[in-house]
Amino acid sequence: QLVYPHDFRLTEKEKTSICYLSFPDSYSGGLGDTQFSFRLRQSGGPRTSPFQDDGQYNREAPLTLQREAAHYFGYVYFRQVRDSSMRRGYFQKSLVLVSRLPYVNLFQSLLQLIAPEYFDKLEPCLEAVCNEIDQWPPPVPGQTLNLPVMGVVIQVRIPSRVDKPGSSPVKQFNQENLLPAPLVLPSVHELDLFRCFQPVLIHIQMLWELMLLGEPMVVMAPSPTVSSELVLALTSLLMGLCRTNSTARVLLVSHQGQRGEQGNVPGGPNIVVGVTNPFFIKTLQHWPHILRVGELRMSGDLPKQVKVKKLAKLKTLDTKPGIYTSYKTFLHKDKTLIKRLLKGIQRKRPSEVQSALLRRHLLELTQSFIIPLEHYIASLMPLQRAITPWKNPPQIRPFCQEDFMKTLEHAGPQLTCVLKGDWLGLYRRFFKSPNFDGWFRQRHREMTHKLEALHLEAICEADIVAWMKDKSEVEIVDLVLKLREKLVRARCQHLPVKEETLQRVGLYIDTIIGSLPEDLQAVLHH
Repeated sequence: QLVYPHDFRLTEKEKTSICYLSFPDSYSGGLGDTQFSFRLRQSGGPRTSPFQDDGQYNREAPLTLQREAAHYFGYVYFRQVRDSSMRRGYFQKSLVLVSRLPYVNLFQSLLQLIAPEYFDKLEPCLEAVCNEIDQWPPPVPGQTLNLPVMGVVIQVRIPSRVDKPGSSPVKQFNQENLLPAPLVLPSVHELDLFRCFQPVLIHIQMLWELMLLGEPMVVMAPSPTVSSELVLALTSLLMGLCRTNSTARVLLVSHQGQRGEQGNVPGGPNIVVGVTNPFFIKTLQHWPHILRVGELRMSGDLPKQVKVKKLAKLKTLDTKPGIYTSYKTFLHKDKTLIKRLLKGIQRKRPSEVQSALLRRHLLELTQSFIIPLEHYIASLMPLQRAITPWKNPPQIRPFCQEDFMKTLEHAGPQLTCVLKGDWLGLYRRFFKSPNFDGWFRQRHREMTHKLEALHLEAICEADIVAWMKDKSEVEIVDLVLKLREKLVRARCQHLPVKEETLQRVGLYIDTIIGSLPEDLQAVLHH
């Protein structure tokens, strides 16, 4: 019906997808207001954005919060109320905020302020809101932002890649005596994990393993809110292991209108699909893992936990809640965690405290798994003394799975994690998963960049004049070209090199060129 700002161009395919994805289907009907989110593939090729930077945001933000070039996130506020003046007897409308940033808490909080006003005052409200949002500062990782909108100031901190995993951002806020008092969001993106996982808490270990191994999963829930939150919660299970979670995950709330397109989503690796329509049980029954949950209800006791069931037990329409899978976990359940959470319920501990407990457990589990891998891959890096200025830097040694497995006896997860089970089997399965490939390529790229940076520093420390004494003009020109190429690459790839080092390499190049005959100088300067 309406797009704001007016100059933002969506393709017809994107508009159609947004329409389908932003309306709950008739199976999850209910009066009132509903909020949920989805992820949408961009169509129609790349397009420019007024907010593009040189990639600095993505370099400084945690991987899970980076801008996505090929996808949009849609944040929906849907209202359905009885209205006899409407042809169907109901007023039904969705306000959707579209962004490349996965800031689910910030944008859903923003919609809670804007949407009720918009449904009342319509277009003038959106124009006023867009004018305010236009004045917002860009998101800078590590900074706390004050974002004024509709007489309220939303205060939120943008996480940074250098944040210590598991640290609480709330303590880092600065109130700055703002009047009116700001609406402080404890996190730009973190969900209430305890509430999301209530019906599956005793299976959290299994879900963590499935996400670690990049296994495809369908989440079926009675409402788009539960469905989309559970998908987001699942994809956040590896919070301490951002690098692993590098292959794209599809977040969808699939509805009736999208049977053709989304019904045929292949059950490929690293895909988590959220659906609300029971029709999809039939369409997606070939998927290896299906999680069916009921409506989430916070109560004074642990909600009824779903059971693990065989895939053959899937019924098309009246499927009971459960995890339908043939997967057998490698690690034993952590009974201590479940007892602590149960005790928290009995003592009426706040949900955010329970969530923090759950998040810390998952972080420690993930770190126990990844630290041995990090230690091993660091040992593949050449020694600094092997890096000499006038030779190409030495190669990173290849990753050998068997060599890594031998290190586990003395430096495995058992040093930091009390969980027993088949850790070796879990690592072997991980090596076959797309998540290992994503993690390894990211680490290898970082190490290659580090080697390049160390090589540039070695060149800066070298005596260039002494090296040139017995060299021919061809060798010297070749060095100039190679140094220039290194300099360009260092700037383009934003290598971890001090600006001072890059300037010194530039001076070296000028010094070398100055020592050559004038005709060669002219060619090289040109």
